Amino acid sequence: MTNQPSSVIPSCTWSRSIGLGWDKPYTVRYASNIDDGPWHGMPLGGFGAGCIGRSSQGDFNLWHIDGGEHTFQNIPACQFSVFESNGSGSQAYALSTESPTDGSLASWQWYPASTATQQTGTYHALYPRSWFVYENILQAQLTCEQFSPIWANNYQETSYPVAMFVWNAHNPTDAPITLSIMLTWQNMVGWFTNALKSPQVQIRDDGSPVYEYQPRLGESQDNYNYLVDNIQHVGCILGRVGGHESAAEGDGSWCIATINHPGVEVFHHTRWNPVGTGEDIWQSFAADGSLPNYQDVNPASENTQIGAAIAVRFTVQPGENLAIPFSLAWDFPVTEFAAGINYYRRYTDFFGQGGNQAWAIASTALEQYQSWQQQIQSWQQPILEREDLPNWFKMALFNELYDLTSGGTLWSAASELDPIGQFAVLECLDYRWYESLDVRLYGSFGLLMLFPELEKSVMRAFARAIPHSDDHQRVIGYYYTIGAETTTAARKIAGATPHDLGAPNEHVWEKTNYTCYQDCNLWKDLGSDFVLQVYRDFLLTGADDVQFLADCWEAIAQTLSYLKTFDLDNDGIPENSGAPDQTFDDWRLQGVSAYCGGLWLAALEAAIAIGEVLLTNHRGTENTEELVSVYQDWLEQSRPIYQEKLWNGEYYRLDSHSGSDVVMADQLCGQFYARLLGLPDIVPSDRALSALKTVYEACFLKFCNGQFGAANGVRPDGSPENPKATHPLEVWTGINFGLAAFLVQMGMKDEALQLTGAVVEQIYENGLQFRTPEAITASGTFRASTYLRAMAIWAIYREICIK
Repeated sequence: MTNQPSSVIPSCTWSRSIGLGWDKPYTVRYASNIDDGPWHGMPLGGFGAGCIGRSSQGDFNLWHIDGGEHTFQNIPACQFSVFESNGSGSQAYALSTESPTDGSLASWQWYPASTATQQTGTYHALYPRSWFVYENILQAQLTCEQFSPIWANNYQETSYPVAMFVWNAHNPTDAPITLSIMLTWQNMVGWFTNALKSPQVQIRDDGSPVYEYQPRLGESQDNYNYLVDNIQHVGCILGRVGGHESAAEGDGSWCIATINHPGVEVFHHTRWNPVGTGEDIWQSFAADGSLPNYQDVNPASENTQIGAAIAVRFTVQPGENLAIPFSLAWDFPVTEFAAGINYYRRYTDFFGQGGNQAWAIASTALEQYQSWQQQIQSWQQPILEREDLPNWFKMALFNELYDLTSGGTLWSAASELDPIGQFAVLECLDYRWYESLDVRLYGSFGLLMLFPELEKSVMRAFARAIPHSDDHQRVIGYYYTIGAETTTAARKIAGATPHDLGAPNEHVWEKTNYTCYQDCNLWKDLGSDFVLQVYRDFLLTGADDVQFLADCWEAIAQTLSYLKTFDLDNDGIPENSGAPDQTFDDWRLQGVSAYCGGLWLAALEAAIAIGEVLLTNHRGTENTEELVSVYQDWLEQSRPIYQEKLWNGEYYRLDSHSGSDVVMADQLCGQFYARLLGLPDIVPSDRALSALKTVYEACFLKFCNGQFGAANGVRPDGSPENPKATHPLEVWTGINFGLAAFLVQMGMKDEALQLTGAVVEQIYENGLQFRTPEAITASGTFRASTYLRAMAIWAIYREICIK
C-alpha cells in the first residue's frame, strides 16, 4: 500500500469506453473461421505460460491456458468488485458490464456500461500494460493498471504466468471515503486440457486440417481452496488433490493474493458457490465491503464448483492517493501435444515443475511489481517520446505484440541443446500450426528486434528439420477441393524447407509440415525465406554469432539445392508450377514470378554472404568455398533473366507465363530484403522505385480510395482482374506493413504512414483489436484472426529508425 499519485497513462493508448459496443464490427468471411466478436482486450500472462484476456467490458473471457488451444468464454465468477461508502451512503458493483446469461450470481450488482451519452469509464491498452479508469459512478477516482512482466531482452520474468493489478484510488472530495476491492476467482484446475486425447484430424471446407478441442470446463471434482497468510502477503491458493506422481497437463494451481499492511483490512472466503446466486459473498461485501473470513478446505465433490475471494478495505482521506496491488498467478507446468508427448514450460526453470508454486509466483509479483513497472516504462519510453512517430503508430506498434502472449505461444524449459528453451507462435487460431516460415518472413520482426535469442531458436528448429523426411501420404486440401485425380502427397521430403514447425495435437518442433492445404514440398518461397531469415537474424543481432550461421549452413545448402530442382528450363530461376505454390496459397503463379524469383535472387546473395563469413572465420564445411562459387554462378545467370522476363517498363509482371497485367503489392519483397541486409540490389533502384510507386497508386489509392489499405493484386487502374478472386482482393495486414517498411526504405515515409494508418484504423476502430486478422475485405469481413504476420509493423519502425 503506497501513497502515490494516480497511474500516468500514456497519451497513445488504444482506448474504448467501458462496456460500449460496436455498431458494425467486422465479421468473419467464412463461417468455418473463428469469430469471437469484438470484445477482446489486452492479454495477460508471460510468453508460453498460458494467458488470460480481460475485455473493455471488464470481464475475463480469453483462456489460452492450454498451450496452442483457444477458449473464449466469460467466466463471471472471475471478477473484480468494488464497494464504496462516504458516510452518507454506499454502493457496490462487480466491475463487469456483462452480467451472466445463465442465471448465476443473480444477487450481484453489475457495473453500468457506457452509452453514447453517458461515460462510465475508459479502458486503455498499450501492451503489456492496460488500464481501467472508472468515471461518473463512484465518488472516488479509481484506476486499475494491469500488466505482466514483459520487456525487451528479458528471458526470465517474461515467461512468468502472472498478472498484476495495481489499483490507484484518489479522493477528490472533502470527506473520507471507504473503499473495498474484491477479487473473486473460480477454481479451474483441471479444466484446460483436451478431453479427447487423440482427436481425429479432418479437412475443413477451406481445405485446412482441423481437430476438435474439448476443454474440461466445469469438471472440478477434488478441487479445493485454502488461505495462505504471512507477514507480507495474504492470498488464496486454488488447487486439486493430487493423483499423479508428477503433474500432467491441466494439473497445477491458481493463486489470488494481495498485501498485508497496517493501513488496510484484508478479508477472505475460501469456498463459495460460483454458479449459485453469489449471495454467500455479496451479502457481506455489499453491506460494508467485508467478507466473512470463512475457510473450508474440503475438496469439491462431483458436479460441484468452488470459488475463492479476497477483499481489501481501506479509507482514503480527502486529497489522498493510495495504491493497492493484487496478483493473479497460475502454475500449470506441462503442455501436452499428442497423448504422452509432454513439455515443461520455460517458467519452470525458475519455479520448478511440481505445479504447486502459484503462491510463490504471486508473492514474487507482489515483491517485484514496482521494479517490473519501471523496466517496462524504461523499455517503452524512448519510443513513446519520439515526436516523428504519430500516436496511432506507437499504439499499434506495442499492441501488435499481443500475439507473443496470446498466439498459442509455446516456450519450453531449457535444455543442453536449447539453453533458453524452444519457442513458437501459431500462424493464427484458424490455421493452428506453429511459426509458418512464409508468414514470419515479415511477422518475426517484433521477436527479432526485442527477443533475438528466441528468434534464433526458431530458425535453429527449421535448420534441424530440413534434412528430415516423412513419407506418410496425406490428403492435400487444394487437390481435394479442385477434384484432382491424385489428392495425396508425402508429408515432408528431405531437403525441402518445411512450411511450419507442427501443431499442438502432434509434436511441435519434431513433426513439421502440419498444414496440408497445399503440398508445401512444392512451394517456391520457403527455401529462400529460410536463407534470408537466417542471415537477417545474424546480421541484425550484431553480426557476431558465427555459431548460429554454422548451425544453419548445411540446411541452407540442402534447401537451395532442393529448390534449384524446380528450375526446369535451367535458366537459373525455379519456376512456379501454376498451382498456388507460395505464401499466397490460393493464387496461381506460372513460370518465373516476381515474388518467388525475387526472393530466390536475394537468398542467393544472402547465402554467398553467409558462406564468406564462415570462410573468413574458418567455420565452413569442406565444400563451403565450392558452394559459394555455385551460388555466384546461379546468381549471375538468373539476375538478367528476372529482368528480361518480368520488367514491363513500369512494374514487374506477376509472372512470365500467365499474361496477367495485375500489379502485385508484394512483388519486390526480395528487393526489400536485399536492401535490408546490405546486399546488392536485385533490381535497378530506379525500376524498384517505379514499381513501388505503381503499387502504391494501384493497390492502395485506387483500391476503394485508400480506405482499407493495399489489396494484394489489382490491375493498374485499381480494378480486379477477377472479381471472384480471394487473395488478390484481400488486404493482408502483415503484407501491408511489409510494403510500408519498403516504402520507408525507398524514401517514401509519408506514403508509408498513410498506408499503415489506413490499416491500423480498420483494425482498431472496427472491433479487431487484439485479434488482428490476416486479411480484411472491402465488405467489412475478415479472415484468420490473431495472425502472426501483423507484427511486421516492427519492420516499419526499424526502417524509420535507421533513416
